[in-house]
Amino acid sequence: MRRKKFIAGNWKMFKTVAESLAFAREAKGRVDAVEAVQIAVAAPFTALYALAAELKDSRIELAAQNCHYEKEGAFTGEVSAGMLKEIGVKHVLVGHSERRQYFGETNATVNLKVKACLAAGLGVIVCVGEKLDERESGRAFDVVKDHLDGGLAGLSAADFGHIVVAYEPVWAIGTGKTATPAQAQEMHAFIRARIKDAFGPAVAESLRIQYGGSVKPDNVRELMAQPDIDGALVGGASLKPESFEALVKF
Repeated sequence: MRRKKFIAGNWKMFKTVAESLAFAREAKGRVDAVEAVQIAVAAPFTALYALAAELKDSRIELAAQNCHYEKEGAFTGEVSAGMLKEIGVKHVLVGHSERRQYFGETNATVNLKVKACLAAGLGVIVCVGEKLDERESGRAFDVVKDHLDGGLAGLSAADFGHIVVAYEPVWAIGTGKTATPAQAQEMHAFIRARIKDAFGPAVAESLRIQYGGSVKPDNVRELMAQPDIDGALVGGASLKPESFEALVKF
């Protein structure tokens, strides 16, 4: 099966509404002719509504960086999956390592958020990955298995039509360090094998697995050439239209 590559930019806490719209206007002209790759940007909550209008007829899809797992309620400062769906968001990042590190995200809350997004009709990019000490102590595969088993618990094979897994070695995010293509491929193959064990070969074969961790225009092609790497979740290199274009046109 040929899985369509999926390049998603994660802007994190960067870009005002005006800056987001300026990016969108320029990036559309640069990447809208690219049909072989699925494209998305995960923008801050404040920019999503305006971006949805700007990107309406574009090939760039809109993603949110997080959501709450309840439909509504007394959760000051939170945003529900249904609210995101209403304004035109297509995907939600769930379980990003920065959410785990700074905001107490756990496998249990990741699982609740995945199910909330699916119930609202949103696609989900589920992030998994080990920290440096976990890799150096030989626990990388155990950590990723734990993230997968906990975050995807209770899902059906049909749910995986709306799920992407993003492997992001935490030690390679924003550090300039990148897993070698061989290291990344090894973990991606492990993830696919784990999904096969848990959900069957058809799900595993169709599942797209992105790599995230200091992906740049000068290393994206080699990473994308690996048989089990189906795209990239990109941080800093997605913030400028010209570098975003280079990533999409790898």
